[in-house]
Amino acid sequence: MPRRGENLDIDEDAVNEAAEMLARRGEQIDVLRTSVPDLPGLYAFYADASVWLLLGLESSGGPLYVGKAERSLRSRDVRTHFEAGKTGSSTVRRSFAALLHDELSLRAIPRNPAKPAHFASFGLEPESDARLSEWMHERLTLSWWASPANLPVRPFERAVISRFQPPLNLTDVERPSPRLKAARAHLAREAAAWRPTDEAAALT
Repeated sequence: MPRRGENLDIDEDAVNEAAEMLARRGEQIDVLRTSVPDLPGLYAFYADASVWLLLGLESSGGPLYVGKAERSLRSRDVRTHFEAGKTGSSTVRRSFAALLHDELSLRAIPRNPAKPAHFASFGLEPESDARLSEWMHERLTLSWWASPANLPVRPFERAVISRFQPPLNLTDVERPSPRLKAARAHLAREAAAWRPTDEAAALT
């Protein structure tokens, strides 16, 4: 069911344009830092077949993940998803962290260690977060589409996700990945088991 305020009567031509733009594999984020617009829109993460294999996914040739930026593609893509210290604020970072937990020797902690709670939105310890960011910068590419002015982004996101069925999306896909959900739940439990003494020991 659509959420309140979402417009179902979106322009099919605009959806096709968004899908066409997001079907491009794009470029690495370091190349895109100055070209991604400070506008609302959609973005898609891509990687080559070796990354899909590493993540335990069957390559479809499409995007790994499609998301929306309701205010700014530049802030959402560059400053949240690809920066260390932002895992607790980025669902796609948490998904990559969950599937790369063993490969990158990552360790989950509460998003706010000062007030541990809401462990499904786990963060990573600083060194783990830095490793994840480095991996993402090296292995992922990004494509984007700026939405038409004054139109809500969410209906376009839903339509494009429905079309591509990206495996790292947990909503708006026909069959959310049980493996991904289980991997994220494992890191949530790891974050819930974290104690301040663990962090102190890690810093000594």
